[in-house]
Amino acid sequence: MNGRSPNPGAQALAEAARAVAAVVRGRSADEALATPEASRGRPAVQAVTLGTLRWYLRLRPAVDSLLASPRTVQRDVHALLVAAAYQIEYSRDPAALVVNLAVDAARLLGQPRAAGLVNAVLRRLVREREALFARTDSDPAARTAHPRWLVDALAAAWPEQYEQILQANNAHPPMVLRLNIRRRPLADYLGDLMAAGLAGQPVSWTAVQGASVAIVLERPVAVGALPGFAEGWVSVQDGGAQLAPALLQARPHMRVLDACAAPGTKTSHLLESAPGPLELTAVDIDGGRLGRVEENLHRLGLAARLVVADVRDPGSFWDGRPYDRILVDAPCSGTGVIRRHPDIKLLRREADVASFAQTQLEILRAAFRLLAPGGRLVYATCSVLPPENEGVVGRFLHEEPRARVAAMPHGEDLAPAAVAASSGTQLLCGGAAGSDGFYYACLENTTRGT
Repeated sequence: MNGRSPNPGAQALAEAARAVAAVVRGRSADEALATPEASRGRPAVQAVTLGTLRWYLRLRPAVDSLLASPRTVQRDVHALLVAAAYQIEYSRDPAALVVNLAVDAARLLGQPRAAGLVNAVLRRLVREREALFARTDSDPAARTAHPRWLVDALAAAWPEQYEQILQANNAHPPMVLRLNIRRRPLADYLGDLMAAGLAGQPVSWTAVQGASVAIVLERPVAVGALPGFAEGWVSVQDGGAQLAPALLQARPHMRVLDACAAPGTKTSHLLESAPGPLELTAVDIDGGRLGRVEENLHRLGLAARLVVADVRDPGSFWDGRPYDRILVDAPCSGTGVIRRHPDIKLLRREADVASFAQTQLEILRAAFRLLAPGGRLVYATCSVLPPENEGVVGRFLHEEPRARVAAMPHGEDLAPAAVAASSGTQLLCGGAAGSDGFYYACLENTTRGT
């Protein structure tokens, strides 16, 4: 770049383009942002990357309409054009500045010959912006930046709420804390936040009596800026995810299985909220992710037995003694957490839903076989698609005569604007609760003990 130091804005745009291109090729945003280059400029790179992914399916058609042959454009350069379009359309930066930064970013990407193309396409985008997006927005899927299959699935499942869900998916998610009020009283911690120049509001419907409460911050901050984070006073966890312990109803000295434990926020919450010690085993198939469970427990001063295993293969971890309580936080499409993980829009396919549902059913079958007579199992997902939720639970109940639906709060008795399902309760993203999308069902083993 003619001996000049790279402009930080151009550098961030270049790294965001690399990350976006990696997601388009099939990597998760977390993986794409974990490179040393992206990490050096992380706040700016992350903001541009996630914003671009959030609106990619609206921005790409507009960009492609300005290219003679979009498929022949080098991947990083194409991603750069879309990322710059995001900055032009959604940031406060002057459009002319974004164009200049993008030209420099093309050179930083090792594509100096593409600088002219980037300049020409983006200048035309600025000139024709209104007409370009008017054409794009005539398609509801493109206007809301969602894949068409997902728009159709949401409209079929939630005809009265799907537009709210699409809108919420495109909003910036709130930062929600889980305060361990046994270690720091709520009033004191709200004062700690104020002293740190932060502010938050408690969320009463998430409270586990005598154990924890959710706090929504007015603005997100790095976890290192949270009072008491290193000391284990607080964790970061969406309000909807904080309902699991109250539903599981674990009592002191019970044997508890967290069947799909990583990254450990629910594991630690179970231990924090129990009125006495638990004999808890946390199982996950991914050893790397199980390491995050260990890190969380260490920070919070908690302990559990951690096992790398597939819960569908009990012989790899089970000692033969049944569990009194089991949490199955099943792997899913993640369609309830799109606002936190906008890459899901690009990574998920319609066929994935049936694949997830089959895996979920297999996990539920295997986990239930480990449940003690009279024991309680909570099935949870962060999906808003019925085939992964009440569809799975319904199939399981049909085939397993020992299982029945256990008592639990349904609909708005669980959370504001939650929807009662045939065998559980569905929280939808956004709405009165302001939470991510979660599904919960409670089952019990009706077998009589000996």
